[in-house]
Amino acid sequence: MGRFNSSWGGDFILVGFSDWPQLELILSIFISMFYTLTLFGNTTIIVLSQLDPRLQTPMYFFLCHLSFLDLCYTTSIVPQLLINLQGHNRTISYGGCVAQLFLFLALASTESVLLVVMAFDRYAAVCRPLHYTTIMHPLLCLSLAIASWVGGFMNSVIQSSLMMTMPLCGRQLNHFFCEMPVLLKLACEDTGGTEAKMFVARVVILIFPVTLILGSYVRIAQAVLKSKSLAGYRKALGTCGSHLVVVSLFYGAGIYTYLQPKGSYSENKGKFVALFYTIITPMLNPLIYTLRNKDVKGVLKKILGGGRDSE
Repeated sequence: MGRFNSSWGGDFILVGFSDWPQLELILSIFISMFYTLTLFGNTTIIVLSQLDPRLQTPMYFFLCHLSFLDLCYTTSIVPQLLINLQGHNRTISYGGCVAQLFLFLALASTESVLLVVMAFDRYAAVCRPLHYTTIMHPLLCLSLAIASWVGGFMNSVIQSSLMMTMPLCGRQLNHFFCEMPVLLKLACEDTGGTEAKMFVARVVILIFPVTLILGSYVRIAQAVLKSKSLAGYRKALGTCGSHLVVVSLFYGAGIYTYLQPKGSYSENKGKFVALFYTIITPMLNPLIYTLRNKDVKGVLKKILGGGRDSE
C-alpha cells in the first residue's frame, strides 16, 4: 500500500493502451500527426495575430490565449503518451504524476474560464456593437485574461491539494496519464468528505461557466431575432458559430469525464474520451476558427501571396 503524498516516493505504472497492443503502433502514428498539426495550427494563430493589425482585436487577443493554452495543454500529455505507446517505459514518478495532474487541471480550468470571457466578448460585439470598443477596452481584456489564468490555477491548487491528502492503494493507473478520476479509483479509505469538496470544485469550474455561456448566447439570439435582419443573422452566426462549436467539444467531454460518480466511471471508455479532449480538440480549434473566419484567411492569403492583400 502506498500513499499519494511526500512520504511515498514510488512510481506509478501507466497501463495506457497495453490491453490493445495491436492499436499501439496505429495510435502512435496518428497521435504524432495530430500533435504536429496542433503545434503548427495554434502557433500559426498566435503568429498571425501578432503580424497583422486587423487581428489585433479583443477577439483575437483571447484566441491567442486559447491557442497558447492548447499548446501547453496537449504538450503536458502527449510526450508521455508517445513514450508509453512505444512500450519502453510505462512508469511515471511521483513528482511527475503530481506535476502532470496539477498542470492538466490548471490549463483545463483556465480554458474553461477563458471560454466564458470569449462568450462575453461575442455578446458585447453582437448586442452592444456601438459601445463594443468602449466596453472591451485593452485594460479590461488584459484583466479578464489574467483572471482566467489565476482562476484556473487556483482551482488546480485546490483540487490537487485535496487529491494529495487521499490515501491510494496500488501503483497501477489504468490510463495514459495521471487523470483525477483514475486516481480517485485507487482511494483505499473512506474519503467521501474530500471527494465531495472536489466534486463541488468541478461543478463550479464546469457547470457555472456553461450556464454563463448559454446565458450570453440566449441574449445574442434574442438580439438577432429582434433585428429581423438577414445580414445581422449571418454576422452573428459567423461571429459566434466557431465559439459555440469549441464550447460544445470542450464542455461535453469535460462534463462526461469529471461529473460522473466515481463508481460509474469506466476507465477503458475514459481513455478513449481523454484522447478526444487532450489531442483531437486542441488540433481542431485552429481549424474551426480559421476555416470559418475570413479575417484569418485574408491574412494567410496576404502572407502566402507575398504581401498582396486579399480582396
